[in-house]
Amino acid sequence: MSTLNRKAIRSKVRTRIRKKIHGTAERPRLAVHYSNKNIYTQLINDDAGITIAAASTLDKEIENGSANISTSEKVGSLIAKRAKDNKIVEVVFDRGGFVFHGKIKALADAAREEGLKF
Repeated sequence: MSTLNRKAIRSKVRTRIRKKIHGTAERPRLAVHYSNKNIYTQLINDDAGITIAAASTLDKEIENGSANISTSEKVGSLIAKRAKDNKIVEVVFDRGGFVFHGKIKALADAAREEGLKF
């Protein structure tokens, strides 16, 4: 009996999530991805197929670029500030197949504290 690996399970969950959510110009999709080293976020308009804003641990504003909870809070506040610069208040949160716990929850809470609504 074969079992699916972690990447395959996350991929299935991700496609199930993406069937339900869709980003527009007024309410873009806040997509989150993380690896062992970095955390990446994007504001995506799915109607036009463009990225409105992005933030990650590779940005110069974030000095300690590692994938942990404290850094994900910084990335969350940075993406919220960039959303405000583009006059975006409401977003649709896409956790990307990851469990809403730890890094993902810290990023979402920091974005909410900066004023994003989702």
